[in-house]
Amino acid sequence: MSALNPLRHAGRATGAVLLADYAVDALVDEAMLTPKPGLVDMRGSGAHHDLSWLLMCRSACALRPAFLRMAEAGASIGDPLPLRRRIGAIGREAEAAMMAATSGVNTHRGAIWALGLLVTAAARGRDDIARRAGALARIDDPGAPARTGNKGELACRTHGVGGARAQAQAGFPAVVQAALPMLRLSRARGDGEAQARVNALLAVMAELDDTCLLARGGRDALAATQSGARRVLACEGIATPDGRAALAELETRMRALHVSPGGAADLLAAALLLDRIEREQGDD
Repeated sequence: MSALNPLRHAGRATGAVLLADYAVDALVDEAMLTPKPGLVDMRGSGAHHDLSWLLMCRSACALRPAFLRMAEAGASIGDPLPLRRRIGAIGREAEAAMMAATSGVNTHRGAIWALGLLVTAAARGRDDIARRAGALARIDDPGAPARTGNKGELACRTHGVGGARAQAQAGFPAVVQAALPMLRLSRARGDGEAQARVNALLAVMAELDDTCLLARGGRDALAATQSGARRVLACEGIATPDGRAALAELETRMRALHVSPGGAADLLAAALLLDRIEREQGDD
C-alpha cells in the first residue's frame, strides 16, 4: 500500500491541513494509549512527575500551527536547502509554543523533529515518505545551535549513540522496520487496535538506543528495557496472558529504575502518522 499524497485530491492548503490534523491526532493517540510502560498514559504519569495525558494533549494541539506551516512549506518550496532552513526555523518556533502551552515542560521536543520532517516530506509526494524525510534531515540547518544542552544530546555524547537525529537521518528505521511491521502483524492476527499499538511501541523499545532511557538510567536501564520488551513480544504481545504478565514485569522493573522510553514514544507517534496516511490512501 503506497502512502497518500494528501495533495492529490485536494488543493495545497487543504492537503497541508490534513497533514497537520494527522500529526496532532498521532500525538494525542500516543498520549492516550494505555498501557505504556514508564510513559504517561490514562492510568497516570509513568516515570514523570511533571506530565499528564491532558498536558500531552494540550501540547499536541499547540503544535498544530507549526505542522501546518511545515506541510505548506513542503508543498511550496522546491529547493531542499531553503526548505530545510524554513522547517528548522518553524521547528524552533514550535518548541517555544510547546513550552508556552506547558509552562516550560518538555512534552514533545523529539516529536516536533520527527513528525515535522514527516509532514514536510508527505506534502512533497506520496511515496517513500520516511526516506525523503531522512534526506531532509541530512541537510545541515544553518540556524540550528551547535549545542543545545538537552538531555538527549548529552546522552548521545556520553553513550556514543546517534539519538533522534541519527534515527531521522537514516530514514526512521525504527518506524519503518519495527513499529509499522509489528502494527500490521498484530492487526493481522486479530489483536485489538490498542494492543497492536502497544506492541508496535514495544517493537521500537526492543531495538532503539533510547536517549531518554540512557539519560535517566544509563546502559543498564536501556538493556533491561530492551530485554523486557523482547520478552513481551516473544509471548506474541499483550493480547496473550503470557504477554500481559511479561508486560507487568517490565513495568515493575521500569518503575524501580524510574525510567521512561520517551524516544520510543515519539517514534510510535511517527508510525501512527504514517499508518494514518497509508490507511486514508486505502479508503480513496
